[in-house]
Amino acid sequence: MLFCRQIPTRAPVYLTYRPRLPTLRRFLSTVTDTSATKPFYITTPIFYPNAVPHIGHLYSLVIADIFARFTRISEPNRPVHFLTGTDEHGLKIQKAAKDRGIEPSLLCDALSEQFRRLGTGANISNTVFLRTTEARHREAVEYVWRDLTAQDLIYKGTYSGWYSISDECFYTDSQVTHPPSSPTPISIETGSAVEWSSESNYKFRLSCFREPLLDYYTANPNSIYPHAHRERLIQSLKDEPLEDLSVSRPRERLSWGIPVPGDPSHTMYVWFDALTVYLTGVGFPADRQGSPWPPNIQVIGKDIVRFHALYLPAMLLAMGKPLSHTLLAHAHWTAQQRKMSKSIGNVADPFDAMELWGVDAVRFYMARVGGRFKDDVDWSPEQLEKHADEIRSLLGNFFLRITSRTIRKRVASAPQLTFAQLTDQPLGGPNGDVLSMLRTLKARVERCMEKFEVGEALDAIILVLREANGALTHTAPWSPQNPPAVAQESYLLSLEVLRVTGVCLQPFIPEAARNLLDALGVPEGERSLDFAGVGKADVGEVRGVKLFEEKKIATLESM
Repeated sequence: MLFCRQIPTRAPVYLTYRPRLPTLRRFLSTVTDTSATKPFYITTPIFYPNAVPHIGHLYSLVIADIFARFTRISEPNRPVHFLTGTDEHGLKIQKAAKDRGIEPSLLCDALSEQFRRLGTGANISNTVFLRTTEARHREAVEYVWRDLTAQDLIYKGTYSGWYSISDECFYTDSQVTHPPSSPTPISIETGSAVEWSSESNYKFRLSCFREPLLDYYTANPNSIYPHAHRERLIQSLKDEPLEDLSVSRPRERLSWGIPVPGDPSHTMYVWFDALTVYLTGVGFPADRQGSPWPPNIQVIGKDIVRFHALYLPAMLLAMGKPLSHTLLAHAHWTAQQRKMSKSIGNVADPFDAMELWGVDAVRFYMARVGGRFKDDVDWSPEQLEKHADEIRSLLGNFFLRITSRTIRKRVASAPQLTFAQLTDQPLGGPNGDVLSMLRTLKARVERCMEKFEVGEALDAIILVLREANGALTHTAPWSPQNPPAVAQESYLLSLEVLRVTGVCLQPFIPEAARNLLDALGVPEGERSLDFAGVGKADVGEVRGVKLFEEKKIATLESM
């Protein structure tokens, strides 16, 4: 460890141990600063376009988009920088292109466009779509390589060990098993086949960052969510040394990638290349004022926690860059409790799902069911149908019921009141219960989103809508047996429920929420979360509108 303590660096505080621990802790506090003085920066995984997009890609996009849109309504004066894109180098791309008999660049062009189209089709509000084959990214990666090389953090050595083409990942003996049912050894973490590799390559001194990383994750409980991933990482850092990371492959093995600066006989390891994209996305290596760096949230799959929680932070620490505030590591979608696989034939097509059920219905299902993040979730057309019907009924049909001609005619015959005048006196019965729940909705949604609990935030909104629907049925404002004043109370309260929930639903089902707020005559300037309090804004002239796309006719078996 003596060598590691002597590494020259512009951020020596991160590369020293106990003698400078107080300084380390002071810097760590700046790393986790959640100040709103910088733009909010959120990223998705940079998708690997060796095949067409699947449901998991859409899931990552939707979750990131929800947080981006929530920030826009909760902090309307704060810019949001939202990065997604495609990771286009590596052995998998090289092999996939060879199997198709085309150049890797042509394969990447075609498949990258499909990922771009997926984002557009799903109403994803990213501000940057970045391809790792772009010249600006190559410039950034070469800069990082030269920076780390100048600090003697990259050296030439020999690697002998396991490598997975599928995962584009090196594995140690302790990370590999050879079950009797498998013809080859596999990764314990991912189940992917591995092969023995022995080659000369360049290595990054990852081993020198074990203690700084352990200190960082121990001191920052929100650095990874769900927390179980952080706890496992901390235990791993305590139990096992970090081995230096191979960051290149011989050119004769991997030709599709960025050549090592000064040594074209080697190609940069795809993860070294890909992880730099988050810096490229904010204009690195240019050091401009008001940069969005560091990311506030990085949405990733649970299978790539190691890359984002160890490799990227070590590179950033070496360069004196702050770390991401939170890695949000979501679980996976399965099919009948099995991993989706083309060979099995159980892969769900995101384009088909959105075409059949509508974009907002699919987004709602993914957020409601998949927004818990801790456990894998089974993709089920039957469950998607159920949840699509739920939101259409609780929101769409509720709007149609309360704005029906019968109710509006009865309301017009009552003494005219505003919602503020109506609530001057306590409301009784079911309507009073609904109003009480509505008053606390904004705070509940905010708390859930602060805790990264997307599913719970939607639960809170749906609970209010369900109670409001029940209250409407109970009071029956359309019935001639009830006086017009009853119709007016239900009408005004229901419109306020729709306005408040419409504001809160904007991050989750943006098109339906926009249609609803338009129909209620809510001005654009009154759609931020500040106006999600009861009585914080008025409903304008109400007009009829269809909130959701029509569901296409198809069989569930086709999904």
